[in-house]
Order: sequence, then structure tokens, then C-alpha cells
Amino acid sequence: MGKNLSKSKYCKGLQCPKILWLDEHRPELAYVSDNKSVLEEGKRVGELAREYFGSCSLVEFNYDLNVMVEDTFKLMNSGCECIAEASFLYDGLFCSVDILRKCESDYDLIEVKSSTSVSEIHIEDVSYQYYVLINSGIPINHVYIMHINNQYVRQGELDLQSLFVMEECTDKVKMRQEKIEDRIEQIRTFIDTEDEPERDINIYCENPYKCAYYSYCHRDIPKQSVFDIKDLRFKRKYELYHQGIVTFKDIIEKRPKMGAKQMEQVETAYYHKPDVINREEIREFINTLYYPVYHLDFETFQMAVPEYNDLKPYEKIPFQYSLHIEKEDGTLEHREFLGEEGTDPRRKLAEQLVNDIPEDSCILAFNMSFEKGVIERLAEMYGDLAEHLMNIHDHISDLMIPFEKKSYYTAAMEGSYSIKYVLPALFPDDPSLDYHNLEGIHHGGEASDAFKYMTRFTPEERAKTRENLLKYCGLDTYAMVKVLEKLREAAKEN
Repeated sequence: MGKNLSKSKYCKGLQCPKILWLDEHRPELAYVSDNKSVLEEGKRVGELAREYFGSCSLVEFNYDLNVMVEDTFKLMNSGCECIAEASFLYDGLFCSVDILRKCESDYDLIEVKSSTSVSEIHIEDVSYQYYVLINSGIPINHVYIMHINNQYVRQGELDLQSLFVMEECTDKVKMRQEKIEDRIEQIRTFIDTEDEPERDINIYCENPYKCAYYSYCHRDIPKQSVFDIKDLRFKRKYELYHQGIVTFKDIIEKRPKMGAKQMEQVETAYYHKPDVINREEIREFINTLYYPVYHLDFETFQMAVPEYNDLKPYEKIPFQYSLHIEKEDGTLEHREFLGEEGTDPRRKLAEQLVNDIPEDSCILAFNMSFEKGVIERLAEMYGDLAEHLMNIHDHISDLMIPFEKKSYYTAAMEGSYSIKYVLPALFPDDPSLDYHNLEGIHHGGEASDAFKYMTRFTPEERAKTRENLLKYCGLDTYAMVKVLEKLREAAKEN
């Protein structure tokens, strides 16, 4: 028997066995992401999945895995028809099955996922579990992956039968069985060494998940490499890398097949080309605007399990907006909305939005498809506000367009037209426009999590979090004001 493996370790080993070696010998090198939201959603989905099956006995976690295995067999021998976290150990291979359901003389193996579809890594996960159970003497009838139905719309009480989809994958699992033993042996052989094993970087550094040791394994990649090229597929980046085309210099000399935008990024940086400022195109864009200009930005959050009516799983829920109103004399007025934590914020947000933005206004967003999508959904929900909301929707212009079209481009934008690249490129030395100088909340993900979990905070923490949310979202629209100001300056220059 070699190194012990759990189902999560097995899946990591399939992606890249070096992950397991580093986990054991150099865990301090891992980038630990704040995946609190993912863990919380998974826990909630798992609990509801047990309710889906009615009475379900739970095998409690124990650091002694043998205790969990003993508890599982006790429940099976007592006739339990549904066991959660049923645990098995075979040849150093351990797994806890999300749901083990008895079917006369055999069992169904059910893996619960908070995703809305089945992926290849999910199939590999249950294939490993099937291998452990079969070799532990447990007869398996069917294998299912139970996932979220993204077409479900909540109305009233949560309907678990509609929230979940049971997707059978028995045949796919059985087809993988003959390879599992060899895979386990390969993984164990790779990690069963004191010296760090050699393994070159490749697409598995990104797929199916970005590896926690990505930075460590890419530490020797120079700046301005193929990995810095925006909108170039991961697979293509590694193809070029393995062809010896790594740096921008390599690309210039060997001229591999690449899109025009990608090559423009490379050439601008490598040759230190001057900024691209197409004043005519910028003027054309600016001439479509009129005063007052309403700079608008939303913040949203998502839930795997819809807690409100008229809501789908993972649907974007707007809870906040910032609105900077720029007048012709250069003065600014700021309006904002932040929902009450623990409540459905959508109706109040929609009501205040139509009060804050008159019909036929000139509205700017950065990447307007997001704001338009939010407003369109609100209009679908609230018929009495729909006409005004859709008027707002139809009058939104996109401040991203001059950057997306490369009417204004600098090397500092690194091939991107996201405001998180555009803003520091245009204002590199302005601390008031630096998101890193904000307290507590620096990007949209942090804003979403802060609002979603704010009900758990103390009153003092809530007050501070609300203050931080308002500052963050306010910076988003103030940044748009400054970016438009920079475009106007560029359009006026001779």
C-alpha cells in the first residue's frame, strides 16, 4: 500500500500529481484564496440535498477515518435507507459518499454538486468513489450526480424536487474503472519521494482549476511573456511555451500565428510604441453624449439556492449602485443606493433608480452589457416600473468602447480594456483612484461576499462594512468621471 488518497487528493493528482507532493512538503508555497462563499454555498446545497431524500442518517466527521467507516457499516447493517457521508476505506483509498441510498439488495451512489452541470472532473470524482465502494464489497446499482437546476424559479416555499437535477452517469463511471488502478499507482509513485519531482508547466496548471501553486511553478517565466497576453486561450499559451516561444522578443522574432489585437499588445510593449490616441474616433464617441451625464455602476451577488421569489439559482441580484451626475459646468452630484442586508433589495433599488435617473437621460456604464442585463431583469419583474427602466436601459452608452476599439491605448493597459487596467494606466500616480488604498473592499467579489454575509456581523462591523461598500462602489463611478475627462482632454489636443 502506497500513500493514502482521498477522493479530493485523487482528483488533484489527476490534474497534476505535483500538487500532492507540494501539499505534503511545501504547503507554505500555496496561494490560499478566500473561497468562503464557495464553501458556504456547497454546505447549504449539501444540507438541502439530504432533505431532498427525506430521512437521511449522517456519519459524523472523525479524524480517525476507521471510526467513520465503522459508523457507516453500523448504519448499513441497521437497515438505514439513506446515509449521508457514508465512508469507506480500501487499500489506503478513502472516500465519503454524499448520499448512499439503499435499493433492495444494492445501493445508489449520489454525488452532490453546487454547479449547474456535470463536468469531466465530476465524473472522475464519482468514478474513484465507485472503485473504492466496489472493492469494499458494496454493490452499486446506479451512480448519479445531483446538481442545481438553473432553470428553476422560486415561487413561495423552496421546491427541492425542482431545485435539483439527478443526472445518471453509471455507464461513464464503469468505462473509467479499468484505468483507475493504474492512475492511482502513477500518482502514488510520483509523490512517494523526498526530492521535489520535476514536472513542466502545462494546461493542467489552469484546468480544471487554477492550481494553488501556479505562481511557484511559473516563477521562472519572465515578464512580458505569452502568459501576459490578453484574450489568448490557455491552450495556445502553453503550445507556444512548449515550442520555445515564451517572451515578447520570441514572438517578434518567430511571428507565430496570433490575433491582431494580441500582436498589437506585444509590439506596443516590445518596441515601446507611443500611446495610440485616435482623436477623431474619440471625438465621435464624445459627440454621442450630452449633459448631464449619469455615470452608473451596479454591484450584485449570487446564491446557489434562491432565497427570494422570482429568483433563479446563481441569478445576479443587484444590491447597490453608485451614480455620479456630471453637469455641464463641471460640478458633480453623487447619489447611491445600498440595500438592507438580509432582505431582497431588488424592488427598492429599482424604485430609487427610476427616481434618480429621469427618462431620456445620457447614461454611461463601463461594460454596459452588465448594467443593461440587470435593468432588463428588473423591468421583467416590476411591470409598473418597466417603461421607465427600459428607457434607462435604452439610453446607456458604453465608456469601454474607445478602449475596446483601441481608440485610446497605452502599453500600461497590457492588452486589456477593463477599467481595472485602464484606470491605473491613465492615472498611475493618483492615490485617490487606487483601489488598493480602499479599506476592506477592493473588488467586486469582496463586495458581493460582504453584503451576502453581513447579517452575521456585529452592529459595529455592519456599519463599517456598509461604509466600505459605499466607498468602493462610489470609486467605480468617480473613476468613470475621470476616465471621460481624460478622453475629452485627448480629443481636444492638437
